[in-house]
Amino acid sequence: MNAFIESIRVALPDTVLDNDQLAREFPSWSAQKIYASTGIRERRVSAADECASDLAVKAASRLLDEEGRDPRDIDFVLNCTQTPDYVLPTTACLLQDRLGLPRTCGALDYNLGCSGYVYGLGLAKALIASGQAREVLLITADTHTKLINPRDKSVRMLLGDAATATLIRADARDTLMGPFVYGTDGSGADNLIVPAGGMRQRYVPDAELVQDASGNARTDNDIWLNGAEIFNFTLRVIPDTVAAVLQRANLCASDIDLFVFHQANRFILEHLRKKLGVPQDKFVYALEHVGNTASSSIPIALQEAKDAGRLEPGSLIMLVGFGVGYSWAATVIRWVE
Repeated sequence: MNAFIESIRVALPDTVLDNDQLAREFPSWSAQKIYASTGIRERRVSAADECASDLAVKAASRLLDEEGRDPRDIDFVLNCTQTPDYVLPTTACLLQDRLGLPRTCGALDYNLGCSGYVYGLGLAKALIASGQAREVLLITADTHTKLINPRDKSVRMLLGDAATATLIRADARDTLMGPFVYGTDGSGADNLIVPAGGMRQRYVPDAELVQDASGNARTDNDIWLNGAEIFNFTLRVIPDTVAAVLQRANLCASDIDLFVFHQANRFILEHLRKKLGVPQDKFVYALEHVGNTASSSIPIALQEAKDAGRLEPGSLIMLVGFGVGYSWAATVIRWVE
């Protein structure tokens, strides 16, 4: 049995953090300089009492209501998050209850960042192809801004909070989701990490504030980002990943109608686009008003492309995620909607 994406919905927090606000806090960076460096004008920040699950419920409820879908038809919910409500239980179990999904529904959290959406599509397809499910609800939801030190401009300029819900259904037609190419290099784990808060190093109440050469300050309880190493990793790995998925799909780059990459920042995306030789009209940028939303960035980009009329039935779309882990994944889908 084949699988296809039926619909996508997005949920964003109400609070907007724009470049003017950041420029007032960090006078050495003007609003225009921030935009020129990142391609981001504003990002969304979750409220103090707003968890990733709250955004997930908004996105999933919107999808089910607007598409007229019965929650009782969902066979499996996959929830990609790095900011769960609790260490345990899994947030996916909470979502099953809050969304009114049946007790026969499988529910699974998986902890991945920027490659997580493509991984989720691979898991959903496997569930459908193996006959374990006919309708899979794939959710991405994170509130990474809660992990950012307010004095760390390097990360505050980039990250925003968001959630998305994608309904993936079985279909007997000749739809296309795959092949999938995955990759992992755990030797790069320290280059994008929250050192404390897990079992290796518990949360540190009075953690030392460390400042780098650029003036960014953070503690072990906060996100640590080595932007230069992430950039080098991306340019080293992603071109070969794109070539591998094209080879497995028996396609050429010219066969792809739209390239939708993880929306890390404009600087990285432009370097990738030029290195791969992808024309601008086949490449999607969708981070200007939401920032880098980790696992939600690809479905947000897909939804923006759809709203802009850039997705036609039958279009071939390459999806590529990459980042924390290091982890990366790519696939090709045929747009059916």
